[in-house]
Amino acid sequence: MKKVLIVEDDLELLALEEAMLKKEYEIATVSSGEEALEKIYDFKPDLVLLDVLLPKMSGFEVCQKVRKDPAISKLPIVMLTGQDRAEALSEGFESGADMYINKPFSAKKLQAVVKAVLEKQVG
Repeated sequence: MKKVLIVEDDLELLALEEAMLKKEYEIATVSSGEEALEKIYDFKPDLVLLDVLLPKMSGFEVCQKVRKDPAISKLPIVMLTGQDRAEALSEGFESGADMYINKPFSAKKLQAVVKAVLEKQVG
């Protein structure tokens, strides 16, 4: 079973995202960028769902740190944001995100994006 790490500081949304994906994937959750970087090494996820707005360290910063570490640089990252600005989208891709989802989103959209990004990595 593929592993997904969800990084979200809104605990209600975190629980919702976990519920949307737990039937298909093994899930781990954290609520900060610092925890995310630690958990990536412990949990070894196949994909990270990464909120942009996190306390202390933004999702952009987490993404940049992952991309700079050769051991984990190929890890697929899907960024989630409530910011609907072109600059945020641009910054997400510039920091190394594979995909970007605007909040709010449906369970079907989240499931489809996660599946598509994971399947893209197999080849």
